[in-house]
Amino acid sequence: MKRHQYQPDALIEVLHKAQELFGYLELDLLLHIAHSLKLPPSHVYGVATFYHFFALKPAGAHTCVICMGTACYVKGAASLLSTVEQMAQIQAGETTADGQLSLSTARCLGACGSAPAVVIDGDVMGYQTPETLGALLTIHVQSPGEEEAQ
Repeated sequence: MKRHQYQPDALIEVLHKAQELFGYLELDLLLHIAHSLKLPPSHVYGVATFYHFFALKPAGAHTCVICMGTACYVKGAASLLSTVEQMAQIQAGETTADGQLSLSTARCLGACGSAPAVVIDGDVMGYQTPETLGALLTIHVQSPGEEEAQ
């Protein structure tokens, strides 16, 4: 905030840096930012919840984002989402109890030509099917004991 001279119009940059430093934007942090930038807490919260890239709770060790844009949806994104929800026993927007996987959806990843697309741990992967996505998640999301055994 100091770098931006506590200017209210730097809110998005401040939120990005705060999330980079703390991993997510918890309520106390949002209140501190609102107070420091002299903005209403409702405005800061509204910005933080409007943009997909801000997280209000800690992410799991691994992340899976499923594109629900038109091209991906038409080519089966709903079945991808259902598959992951069943495998992980969570809904979109949740993290598994063991903290290993966070599942979310996106309006569009910009990878329409390779629909349906997902992002696993920051890597965009296109042309997914429920089977290929299930296999990818099994490989990426292993328990610590499984990683040591390999």
